[in-house]
Amino acid sequence: MADAMARALWERYEPVHDLVYFAPEVRAAADALGMRGYWMGYVALRAAPLGAVPPSVVTSCFYVFHPARVTRALPDAWAYAAPADVLAARLDALDAAMTGLFGRDTVASADFAEAADLAWEAATAADTTGRVLAAANQALERPDRPTTRLWQGLTTLREHRGDSHVAVLVSQGLGPVEAMLLKAAAGESDGALLRESRKWEQADWDAAGVRLREQGLLAADGSLTPAGAAVRAEVEALTDAAAEGPWTALGADRTARLARLLEPLSRTVEDSGLLHPGNPVGLPRGPQPVGP
Repeated sequence: MADAMARALWERYEPVHDLVYFAPEVRAAADALGMRGYWMGYVALRAAPLGAVPPSVVTSCFYVFHPARVTRALPDAWAYAAPADVLAARLDALDAAMTGLFGRDTVASADFAEAADLAWEAATAADTTGRVLAAANQALERPDRPTTRLWQGLTTLREHRGDSHVAVLVSQGLGPVEAMLLKAAAGESDGALLRESRKWEQADWDAAGVRLREQGLLAADGSLTPAGAAVRAEVEALTDAAAEGPWTALGADRTARLARLLEPLSRTVEDSGLLHPGNPVGLPRGPQPVGP
């Protein structure tokens, strides 16, 4: 299996996973739980598999978020709803969101059920050693509904890749702000959106930029130098390699099959207008074809 397969699958499952952040049904569910604002809901919904851990643990797992973004949400969120209740609510909300977006006939189809089962099998096969968010999601029970089984399987795979990415960033000596600056300089995300949504001060952003220029990774105008482009490419290549395991376990043919099943779902999400145009995760526009 080539590392390209791990990237190709990410391009397809990321939009479906991202419904948890942008679908109105999910925001309504968070509000119904008593969450105070979007970010409390975001943090609680994503961190709930960990249990009621301290904000420092969640900040470590999320990596690029300023600690203040997390501490404004936790532990207060758990006073409104226990993690188990948040987990149940997010599955119900994703079922409603996916049914509404993809259509009842689609989510009841044999192809959709096949995609759910393949994603769950790949997620079960993922090595979660050293990958905390992935391990917490992998430990959750297998949902009965194809919608929630697909979403939860893809979410485990997404957090597996994300945990791997964090490990790569740490190994490369790239802190949270430096990592976001390189992503923005590569044209993968909007820098202002990253800074504001992850709650970093402009002074933090500027100081990280100085460090990257001193290291020869950013030019004076904020663009990537050849050395910076090489570091960025190395980070992505290592992330792809670290995320390859589930697809090796699933096998090339069934991985390609899952990619084809996910493609129309991914495009439906992308065409829906739900995803933020600033593209904070750096997802490319439209996945490339996989297999025959």
